[in-house]
Amino acid sequence: MGRAKPTASDGSISAGSDFLHLSITDAAPGGRADWLTDRLRQAIAEGRVPVGDRLPPTRVLAADLGVSRGVVTEAYQRLTEEGHVAGRGRAGTVVVAAPAAPTPAPVAAPAPVATFPPAPDTDTFEALRAVPATIDLTPGLPDLTAFPRADWLRAERTVLRRLAAADLGYGDPCGTPTLRQAVAAWLARNRGISVDPAEVIVVAGVSQALVLLAQALTAAGVDRIAVEDPGSFGVRQHLNNWRMATPPIAVDDAGLRVDELTASGAPAVMLTPAHQFPTGVVLDGDRRRQLVAWARSGGLVIEDDYDAEHRYDRPPVPALRGLLPEQVCYAGSVSKLLAPALRVGWLLVPARLREAVVAAKRNADLGNAVLPQLVLAELMTSGAFERQLRLLRRRHIRRRDAMIAALARAVPSATVHGAAAGLHLMITLDDTVVDTDLAAATLARGVKVQPLSWHCQRPYRPGLVLGYAARTPTEIEAGVAAVAAALGQCRPTAGRAARVSPGTVGRGPARRAAPARVSPAAAGRPGSSRTAC
Repeated sequence: MGRAKPTASDGSISAGSDFLHLSITDAAPGGRADWLTDRLRQAIAEGRVPVGDRLPPTRVLAADLGVSRGVVTEAYQRLTEEGHVAGRGRAGTVVVAAPAAPTPAPVAAPAPVATFPPAPDTDTFEALRAVPATIDLTPGLPDLTAFPRADWLRAERTVLRRLAAADLGYGDPCGTPTLRQAVAAWLARNRGISVDPAEVIVVAGVSQALVLLAQALTAAGVDRIAVEDPGSFGVRQHLNNWRMATPPIAVDDAGLRVDELTASGAPAVMLTPAHQFPTGVVLDGDRRRQLVAWARSGGLVIEDDYDAEHRYDRPPVPALRGLLPEQVCYAGSVSKLLAPALRVGWLLVPARLREAVVAAKRNADLGNAVLPQLVLAELMTSGAFERQLRLLRRRHIRRRDAMIAALARAVPSATVHGAAAGLHLMITLDDTVVDTDLAAATLARGVKVQPLSWHCQRPYRPGLVLGYAARTPTEIEAGVAAVAAALGQCRPTAGRAARVSPGTVGRGPARRAAPARVSPAAAGRPGSSRTAC
């Protein structure tokens, strides 16, 4: 890895490196860090720099290439955020994971269309999860390679050193006091919610929160909870499993249509106001005021705050719970911040529902496992939780921008929604496409996506919901290329110029990364009834 000094035919010395035979003359003006990142990523993917090998020290490689050290540092930082390399102190920068090859390998046989039925049932998601894929763009998946293993182990050692024997017995079904205190402090700092730690109920993720609420509300005589449309099929699935009807309420550019909610007569509503799933819109100020008025007249709001911390191009949106605590049930979790496998979340409920919810939790499992609660509390109080969020934001911005840019190049007919926050993008297409067929054709090319129609109860424009948080930019580009190829098979006509829905991209990186023009198409505009929802 010494400095390369090849002599040109005219006797001059050109800057270059023996390491991978890199030559700075190949880089575009002003794009040296991009060029170096791409070259290193490609070398890792192809195995020329295998997992376990060290990259040259930044100072050495910069001198070899004749560039500033900042160029190399930036390239290494990007690879670190993508999960390909890791700094190991004196051991240097080590390759820890290889990205996928630039082009996804096709699966052995095309996926059957039955994998994507027009009307999914309760087993559909589980069946799709089991189907192998080269690249998984399923929404809601966080980057599991980013799990802070070192911080978790450090926190676990700290907890075990001070753990009393009595702490290993049966605890409060509402959760350990330590975690409830940490959650209350986190919600106050980050979500604008002032809550007594004693009001926090620790649950096994938002899914269990919904189950507990369904039981408590059924006992109180509630048999309908209105939901957003489009809205999460998984949420409807959990509520329907407990015999709760879920009448659809339309979502447009301003969020949930409160006038429709009022007309429906539903006593309760489930919504995602900070970053609506799947459209990505934010419940605006006027709609918030309408919703507060509806709740004060006796309605109950169930607020799913599933990924509000993941915002990039817009200011934070306070939680509804902070405005109306006695009419809002609030649910959140660490699934999108750390890992779904931890099965740790929290639930806040009005006082009138607390006894029934706690009884349901006690009957379900006697409370979450204690050790993970204590370790998570240590992460939250030590500052490691905030550090992890900052790392994820930087990584997600790059991956989101890579997906927007790839869509603009490969799928110019798509309209992109929800880019300012979250872990996924929604794209809508023209009405000649059947999105379940498109999802099946994409899976046949080794890439897993979700059809938008699965998340609709009423007719809506066809489209896809694409997760980007768990994939590297290289994988994202390959995945979008597979979507484009599948779209050509499903609808072999030329598309329009790519569009980004207004309000979804702010003044940050997405606007720079996406050469797409802004379209007047709105996230909530209904489309043809041709695509079954």
